[in-house]
Amino acid sequence: MLATPTHAPHNPASSSPPPPPPPLLASSHSHFRLTSSHPHLFRGSPRSRLRLIRDPGRADPRAGGGGRVVGVSAAGRTASSAAAPAAEMEWVRVLEEGVFRFDASGAARAAAAPSFSFAEPRRREAAREGADAPAVVPACHVVGDAQKVLIKLPAGTSFYGTGEASGPLERTGKRVFTWNTDAWGFGPGTTSLYQSHPWVLAVLPDGKALGVLADTTQRCEIDLREVSTIKFSAPSAYPIITFGPFNTPSEVMTSLSHAIGTVSMPPKWSLGYQQCRWSYDSSEKVLKVVRTFREKGIPCDVVWMDIDYMDGFRCFTFDSSRFPDPKSMVDDLHSIGCKAIWMLDPGIKKEEGYFVYETGSENEVWIQKADGSPFIGEVWPGDCVFPDFTCKRTRTWWASLVKDFISNGVDGIWNDMNEPAVFKSTTKTMPVSNIHRGDDDIGGVQNHSYYHNVYGMLMARSTYEGMAKANTEKRPFVLTRAGFIGSQRYAATWTGDNLSNWEHLHMSVPMVLQLGLSGQPLSGPDIGGFAGNATPKLFGRWMGLGALFPFSRGHTETGSIDHEPWSFGEECEEVCRLALLRRYRLLPHIYTLFYLSHMKGTPVAAPVFFADPQDPELRKIETSFLLGPLLVCASTVPDKGAHECSHKLPKGNWLPFDFGDSHPDLPVLFLQGGAILPIGRPIKHVGEASLEDDLSLIISLDENGKAEGVLFEDAGDGYGFTQGNYLLTYYVAEFHSSVVSVKVLKTEGSWRRPKRNLNISILLGGGAMISSRGIDGEEVHLTMPSDSEVSSLVATSELEQKKRLEMIKPIPDMDEPAGQEGAELSKSPVDMKSGDWMLKVVPWIGGRIISMTHLPSDSQWLHSRIEINGYEEYSGTEYRSAGCTEEYNVMRRYLEQSGEEESVCLEGDIGGGLLLQRHISILKDNPKIFQIDSSIQARNVGAGSGGFSSILFEVQEYLDTLKYVFLLKVGEWMLVDNCAGLSLVNRFDPSQVSKCLVHWGTGDVNMELWSEERPVSKETPLRICHQYEVRQTN
Repeated sequence: MLATPTHAPHNPASSSPPPPPPPLLASSHSHFRLTSSHPHLFRGSPRSRLRLIRDPGRADPRAGGGGRVVGVSAAGRTASSAAAPAAEMEWVRVLEEGVFRFDASGAARAAAAPSFSFAEPRRREAAREGADAPAVVPACHVVGDAQKVLIKLPAGTSFYGTGEASGPLERTGKRVFTWNTDAWGFGPGTTSLYQSHPWVLAVLPDGKALGVLADTTQRCEIDLREVSTIKFSAPSAYPIITFGPFNTPSEVMTSLSHAIGTVSMPPKWSLGYQQCRWSYDSSEKVLKVVRTFREKGIPCDVVWMDIDYMDGFRCFTFDSSRFPDPKSMVDDLHSIGCKAIWMLDPGIKKEEGYFVYETGSENEVWIQKADGSPFIGEVWPGDCVFPDFTCKRTRTWWASLVKDFISNGVDGIWNDMNEPAVFKSTTKTMPVSNIHRGDDDIGGVQNHSYYHNVYGMLMARSTYEGMAKANTEKRPFVLTRAGFIGSQRYAATWTGDNLSNWEHLHMSVPMVLQLGLSGQPLSGPDIGGFAGNATPKLFGRWMGLGALFPFSRGHTETGSIDHEPWSFGEECEEVCRLALLRRYRLLPHIYTLFYLSHMKGTPVAAPVFFADPQDPELRKIETSFLLGPLLVCASTVPDKGAHECSHKLPKGNWLPFDFGDSHPDLPVLFLQGGAILPIGRPIKHVGEASLEDDLSLIISLDENGKAEGVLFEDAGDGYGFTQGNYLLTYYVAEFHSSVVSVKVLKTEGSWRRPKRNLNISILLGGGAMISSRGIDGEEVHLTMPSDSEVSSLVATSELEQKKRLEMIKPIPDMDEPAGQEGAELSKSPVDMKSGDWMLKVVPWIGGRIISMTHLPSDSQWLHSRIEINGYEEYSGTEYRSAGCTEEYNVMRRYLEQSGEEESVCLEGDIGGGLLLQRHISILKDNPKIFQIDSSIQARNVGAGSGGFSSILFEVQEYLDTLKYVFLLKVGEWMLVDNCAGLSLVNRFDPSQVSKCLVHWGTGDVNMELWSEERPVSKETPLRICHQYEVRQTN
């Protein structure tokens, strides 16, 4: 039986495979994900539920702060209990004006679990006085154990948020499940990633905005597939908190921050560029990398140590041969202006004599199985136990370990694998039946399903507290992979294990923006892509964009080529240098944005529509974003630079500018009319800067000839700013009688203004500007040129800019060619679209199908990452050795396009004179069906034996929700989605199949078709042919 490995972000080299068995036919191995866009049909469940009995008269919204419940009755168990009709939820005023809490009933309010999202949970429970009433009242009904909430909004509403989510920026038509998942190599249709944010930001047609929080830690479905409609579904009673409607989305984010808290103010060095790899495997290698940054004049502030610095993957240890003296290594790094961040995972090796395991066992800190014994799961060190961070004693124990760990020269800590990820588990995590002995104030003793989504946040909190204890004069820096809404109080995050391709470059923009719109402003992707090998153009383009994300880090996996900025040739190296120098010049502005985010909860990187929420044409822009008044416009396609793309600008004046660094592979920059942008000098690391350095202001006047801006300055670390030890300067500029005056309007903080020069540049348009110098704090005057002179300057600047871009040599495009027969094959998907189907086939590692979309129903039945899973064939040699990670020696590929039929034929040499051939086609005579015809054929040698075919079907819904039914009969299997009213049907020829195996797990279905085991010759190939179709179900 096929045992499909669960891949985690790191994968140590496997041992050599055993001698190959006789060849077997390998037909299929699929990773399906149901993402149908059809609305749910709420069905009954043989479980008890609560039914609301409401007074037919509406309660006075001013009486008692909310609606009124007459009574609650329990509906008993029946064989087919019907869903209760939806009823308006009861509400009370909470937190501040415009914020309301909704519960299904008074009993549901009493039964709701404590809040993890609120920084001060009691504020969710305390009703406030007021006369305001909600503009929108959710409806709710209970089906079995699930509370389902429905919110209808006006037509033309746009949806955002949902936290760490792949796919498009505007979320209408999408569905997300909040269940923290090790989602290595995720795609645009993946429905559960590493973090959970049960939150939706709705921008109404008139530009006003409403925020909706489903305050539950349980697995929650966020269903936005119906236009202008929000649906939540999760077990147990949970409150809905609404924020607004307020006049702007920014106001909603500020109000949300009053509930969930704001980002912890980061140390300034953490906003510099950071270099990582799995792994820099020795102290010598680490120092060599950082010294190369310095020698090449490429800015960098941080280097990261992945898991291989440890002794056998044991947390809080160092490999004595490769990292014999970490403190000495860090001292060397500090001497050249570089910080060091080290990884800590939750999996603790179960080993007698290992001090972490011994002290943890003495303190009884481990998560338990239902029988009370410690849960043991396999992760990198082998058998591991896992700290129960829901207990205060565990958090204290962990914090003490972190405190001691810091003494080795640790500047920051990276919490990885903390979903928590567990190997060799179909769910990729621990059983939901595991027991957490949580503190009473957060929920007490509960099973893992209750605490799963907050495990990563609690680990990050414990790490943060340990770092804070180690040095009260420094701000902790923690990066976490898993998190929950509110995690920004303790840690930054990144978007997980992405792929080195153009699709993931494009997705990185909306993913960073969604996190910002969900309360987490400090995020960014792995620049260049984690999995796979970037090409020079892809890496350079990604660096140009990633250098302007709030968190900027390059990272790649083991086994990939080098991904440092100088690894892709001189042209790419120069682009990376320009991109990072650009970031460092903008650091005064970026640091100010983080201060404002820390104080007000506003995003650091925001969607373009924040500049004009009323303009519907701005709401789906995914290649541009705002850093305050600075607009960054990029290109995420290989054949066009940003300067060649058409960029939709918000209303008002938006003037282009650069630092003399325009390049075809860098984004273009615009400054909003009415803004003043503070910038610093180009530096190689944050420690090079001084408060006495020249300060520059770039000014873009609005239509009234005015502009304003703000600059925050402090020590860059520590907490003196909370005691007033900072300088917050508000600059203004005004045009009057042909003269622009620039001055300080007001200041805050106790710091004295440094003695420094002030460089003023006023943008005229087309990249043209006029400049002057003065002293910071004194009024500076610039005489503006006449209108005719401005026109001449603008025309000259535009011409020079065009010539400069034409002369610059862009990064060469060295992507692997798509290829015709006999050509090297690409990792880029081949799209097949015809009839009812759109397929993506990757002609690499056997030509895996990674996406199956049924067009009439807009349902995606398969979505997988490129490197593993997806639909594929295996030979017996592969199955018993490297399995789904073994690359084929692909012999040829060709596309056939004849009328409406589209097909792909692929062949792979599987050794022994045998070829595996697959023919994928959308049938011309019946376009509702696509067919996969696979065979093992003898070409050079005549003998062989037997084979099998397998399909892995993974569903991201729990099976006890009664949404799915699996039906199997001779020659056909069917997976039915009762909610969507659709079924995926697979038909095969029983004469070609010797056995069919079905494994129904907690979160997936594994389907295997096995061919007979017999010799293969030219005359007697092995073959399995099967077809897919989607049907409507009753």
